[in-house]
Amino acid sequence: MTTSVSNRHLHAEAQAELDELAALPWMLRLTAICLLATGLGWVAGSFAAVPTWVPWLLYVLAFASGGWFPLGNAWESLRQREFDVNFLMIVAAIGAAAVGQPREGAILMFLFALSNTLETYAMGRTHRAVNALLEMAPDQATRIAADGSQSVVAVADLALGDRVLVRPGERIPVDGIVRIGASSINEAAITGESVPVDKAAGSKVFAGTLNTTGALTIEVTVAVGDTTLARIIETVAEARSQKAKAQDFTDRVIGQYYAYAVVAMTLLAIAIPLLFLDWSVKTTLYRAMALMVVASPCALVISIPAAMLSAMANAARHGMLFKGGRYLEAAAKIKVVALDKTGTLTTGQLSVTQTLDLGQQPTQHWLKAAAAVEAFSEHPLAKAIVTYAEQQNISVPTAVDFQSITGMGAQADVHGELIQVGRPRLWGELVQAQAAKLEAEGATVIGVGTIEQAWGLIALADTVRPESKQAIAALHAAGVERVVLLTGDNRAVAQHVASQLGIDDVRAELLPGDKASMIEELQQTYGPVAMVGDGVNDAPALAKAQLGVAMGVAGTDVALQSADVLLLSDDLLKLAEALRLGRRAQRIVWQNIAFAGSVIVVLLIAALFGNIALPLGVVGHEGSTLLVVANGLRLLRR
Repeated sequence: MTTSVSNRHLHAEAQAELDELAALPWMLRLTAICLLATGLGWVAGSFAAVPTWVPWLLYVLAFASGGWFPLGNAWESLRQREFDVNFLMIVAAIGAAAVGQPREGAILMFLFALSNTLETYAMGRTHRAVNALLEMAPDQATRIAADGSQSVVAVADLALGDRVLVRPGERIPVDGIVRIGASSINEAAITGESVPVDKAAGSKVFAGTLNTTGALTIEVTVAVGDTTLARIIETVAEARSQKAKAQDFTDRVIGQYYAYAVVAMTLLAIAIPLLFLDWSVKTTLYRAMALMVVASPCALVISIPAAMLSAMANAARHGMLFKGGRYLEAAAKIKVVALDKTGTLTTGQLSVTQTLDLGQQPTQHWLKAAAAVEAFSEHPLAKAIVTYAEQQNISVPTAVDFQSITGMGAQADVHGELIQVGRPRLWGELVQAQAAKLEAEGATVIGVGTIEQAWGLIALADTVRPESKQAIAALHAAGVERVVLLTGDNRAVAQHVASQLGIDDVRAELLPGDKASMIEELQQTYGPVAMVGDGVNDAPALAKAQLGVAMGVAGTDVALQSADVLLLSDDLLKLAEALRLGRRAQRIVWQNIAFAGSVIVVLLIAALFGNIALPLGVVGHEGSTLLVVANGLRLLRR
């Protein structure tokens, strides 16, 4: 069904779910046989000429076909010395037959089998949405040998350093680096973003993504079993086994207490009428079986996982990985979002934001001179200035006699003039005062000129992501009460960024350990905090927060390990989407619990103080189960 790599990353529990889905065709067949046998038995019993053993035989067939899968599940539970809903239903059906009502027992088995079949089909939609990830990576790849020859090999046989050819329309089989070619890649399988990303020589690519236009030669840089897609699959498999706290509590209560209480209540419902109310054995057993059916907690048991699994499947399809139901549950309670600045709100790359001509030389002239000097340097500021000059279509000349001015900048000879590029204080207080105005806006300022006079100032900054302001507004709209900026940058830069984006609070000049302390302080003051960072420098803060969120982590090992929620793309808007999904899932969980609990209470009252028919009790019980599953499946919609 999937690659060998994917299978290695599947949890046993996830594999069991796949096995259950594989049994769905047989569940459908046996449910149909149960219905047919029940109907024929009903018809046969209506004719006096038909021997009584005929309808009984048909009902036995109905019991066997409808109870095939429930009996297996009940037996597994009994081997673990536990009762479950399958055991309760089987006992109730046999009890109905024992008091001369085999038809009602057969109807119970049919409705229970039908409910299980529909439930498996419905939940299968959730599992298929997640398991679609397993189909993304191809099984085979075209390997290019050192002599240029090509051969088709199993992906599992590829080694680090191998080169593979990926043609247009094919999925990329490995994580690697493009060595030859250019193309647009649809990375929706990894990031959830359907807009293709342009790739050229030197670009990183991921297994499972779709090559759309050009042929690419890719060098394998990550072991096949450790690709981003394989690690995502492993994370999703682990998430399935990480239950929400509410689900864990419900499972413990129902598994350890409720089922036993139902059995005890049923035994009392048999003993009390027989000993004290002078009821007949037939009436007593029939009403006890009806009580057992309506008290069974099937809808309660399924109400939480139906919602949680659907929500996590939805999130995974759109590039948001929750590492378990408890983290989805935590997302619903977040009051404060703390954001790192660099790489989260900003691009993490310096660029020229403004130039100031000081009136001594034309702007083009001194920009050309600055770029000529900075062309010798590998410093990020120098690269940004050279890039800006090239974007302005300035032809950068070759400077000579380059020298570094320790702690201040650099100088070089450009067309016979000694040009200095560096801190504004190289030219005195007047230039420093002009630079201070730009620095107050959060920029780093570089001066350009001769030794005697400054010609111009260049302001550089880590540019804010285009979507950051909209993302902050979306967080407030999603119910977040306070957005806080936590950064190691100086306060002036942090305040400038915060004022641009509408951030409520700024904590600047922080070390990684300081950020963790701030998270503790915020949680004590305001309530649950979500910390958003890059998963590397922010690891202590991510660990302290109620919800740790790593953004733009495709291919990042540390982030996959340190955070509770992984946003695979650099789109900060997905954070608000993840929190909204958590709140929506929480609402649906409580709707399900309230509805399932109410139905049980109403049916119990009817069974204890009325005379509810066994088939009607089954319809109410199974109907509520299907309704909570259907309600949970609404979370598959975006």
